This record gives sequence, structure tokens and C-alpha cells, in this order.
Amino acid sequence: MIDSLFFCLLPSHFLMTSSSAPKPSDVTATLLMVDDNKLGLGARRVVMEEHGYTVLAATTPEEALSLLDGSGIDLVITDYRMPNMTGTELIGHMRERGLRQPVIIISGFVDALGLTEANTGADIVIQKSAHEVSHMVRSVKNLLKPKTRRKPASSDLRGAKTLVRRNRA
Repeated sequence: MIDSLFFCLLPSHFLMTSSSAPKPSDVTATLLMVDDNKLGLGARRVVMEEHGYTVLAATTPEEALSLLDGSGIDLVITDYRMPNMTGTELIGHMRERGLRQPVIIISGFVDALGLTEANTGADIVIQKSAHEVSHMVRSVKNLLKPKTRRKPASSDLRGAKTLVRRNRA
């Protein structure tokens, strides 16, 4: 039901974000989306393609695992509740195979089941809602952002300056 609502809201989402969406040449990441609900999967896929991502889709976790083997997938977005395997179990199988891609779980059961990053293994957990599209787009951008080295804390800088002064003396 939520996926149907999501699909109906999709056109208004494009009106709001199409001008801010990057050109396809600006984004080079490949996403794998996993959901047994083909309508929800299709709607989310269109959104991410509109934002310039290459998107592979799987309707089962088993299909997702076969796509992950030997592929250049940068990030996985998966539903939680699917036949035969949950999103958490999919993440477990990925980690057992040495796959370290960031994972986003999207579920209508986040609150009811108490799903969190800590108990699912996902990097981000998103509740299906009217805001899930903006959360998903923002989360993908944040997870794929190159990691920059943090500047040392100001106390570390003072220590470094003292060390430099001592070495000069």
C-alpha cells in the first residue's frame, strides 16, 4: 500500500527535484535496488536514474547476491521484508562474502520492528513514508561522498605547534 502511495506521488517529486537533479554525466555510481514489490522498485529506480545513477534491480535477495558477485556496484538499497530472506539477512550474506558496499534498508516496519542501523547492519535505515524519496536521495549522496580527512582538533594543533617549537630550539 505504501509503495502504491509512493508511486502516485512520484510525478510531483520530479517537478520539485528535476531542476536540482545532476546531469547523468555528473554521477558515476552504480546502485543495486532490491525489493519484491515491482511497483515500488520501479518507482525508486526511476527516481535514482533521474538523479544520474546507474541502477540495477533485483526482485529477490538471491538475485541481488548473484548481481553483486563480480560487479561494480557501489551501494545497495534493499527492502527489509521479502520472501525467503530479510534485508538484514541479505546484508549478512554480503558481509560473509567479503562485500563491503554501503547498504540502505527501506521498510514500512522500521518503528514496529525497531529496525536500526545497529541491529540490521545497514548504514542507514529509512521508514517508508511521504518523505522516503528525499531521505533516500540524500542518504545515497552522503554514503557515496568521498571520505575526507578530518582536520585535527584545535588541541591537537596546539600540541603540534609546541612540538615544532621544541624541535626548532
